[in-house]
Amino acid sequence: MLDRTAYLALDAVSLPRRLGGRPELLDRLGPAEAWQVREVGDGNLNLVFIVEGPKGSIVVKQALPYARVVGESWPMSLDRAFFEHEALSRLGARDPGRTPELIVFDPAQAMLAMEHLTPHKVARRAFMEGEELPLLGTHLGLYLARTLFRGSDWSMPTTARKADLALFAGNAELAGITEELVFSDPFKAAALNRHTPGLEDIAAAFRADRALKLAAVEMKARFCTGAETLLHGDLHTGSVMATPTDTRVIDAEFALYGPMGFDVGVCLANLWMAAFAQEAHRADARAATAYGEFLLATAGILWRTFEAEFSRLWASERTGILGGADLFEAQGDEAGAKAALTTHLTSVWQDALGFAGMEISRRILGLAHIAEFETIADIGLRARLERRALAFGRHLALNRRQIPSIEAANLLAETQRARP
Repeated sequence: MLDRTAYLALDAVSLPRRLGGRPELLDRLGPAEAWQVREVGDGNLNLVFIVEGPKGSIVVKQALPYARVVGESWPMSLDRAFFEHEALSRLGARDPGRTPELIVFDPAQAMLAMEHLTPHKVARRAFMEGEELPLLGTHLGLYLARTLFRGSDWSMPTTARKADLALFAGNAELAGITEELVFSDPFKAAALNRHTPGLEDIAAAFRADRALKLAAVEMKARFCTGAETLLHGDLHTGSVMATPTDTRVIDAEFALYGPMGFDVGVCLANLWMAAFAQEAHRADARAATAYGEFLLATAGILWRTFEAEFSRLWASERTGILGGADLFEAQGDEAGAKAALTTHLTSVWQDALGFAGMEISRRILGLAHIAEFETIADIGLRARLERRALAFGRHLALNRRQIPSIEAANLLAETQRARP
């Protein structure tokens, strides 16, 4: 068992003293006495510092022994830092250049030092400021296809894949948070739930909606039992940093084995919610419409890129226990291999829609909300926009098997956005 008796939370004053003896950091930053440290963490769980020195800059992230969003009344294991390090190592190898470089990991201090992504901006913040990120959809589509395929039984040697499944099963605490906050709390009177004033009726309606709750139970079962691949586990647009030419995925402490459609659905849901919020963030209606269309187009590019890259990997890297090439290609049955691919992609798509519906519900009616909505000062406007998004999310969850394409999903979003 790891000895953490010496664990102590960092702060801006103590960080140079405590980390200044590490050669890897001195090589990157220069002498510790010249370091400038600022705490920038605005997430739900961890401390995050930017450390700048004469030679360069890094980011230092440290887990706290409780959930920062609630406080010390919600204790949490520090082991999530280990799982984040292990996940980023694997995800980065499966799509090189799409995660930050890892520099130092100290498991006893639950501390990870990594590349400082600059001039990158959190994608969520870029959406609120109206920045166009023309390559975001392509980069995320490639990342999702490569990490989800290469971490699965379609690709990995079965012994390695099962060893990883056993390893990440240890991240049970954070998996349990997802299971409750995403799939249960929004549909009951949970103590940690909160919502914008004016949504009392729809919150009550969701709690009484048997069809929606049955969908939530089904999606929760898929999440808990569908251990298809290593997931990032929390791939919202606050876990993505981007410039117009580069995109990086960060914050993988929720990593676990689960269904491929979960990461895809969470990512799509956050693009769709950002589109629903645009009316409050743009100067005029035309600008809001135009930027909303950019976000929907990004969702379309993401899915189409994912589909194309997954299909390419299916043809070139399908060497795992589920490969099936001996049943199809080796017998000259290319059409059979294509049919198997189509069946799998259809399953991922339908799962993604269901998970997107859950994500939208929990980001408006549950504990952890999104800045695109939360920063809207006009409460009436915020409630109106959130109400539209909730209606869209409910439709996705209930009709996930009847929505045939990303174009159809985007059309539904556009129609719902235009409603009074």
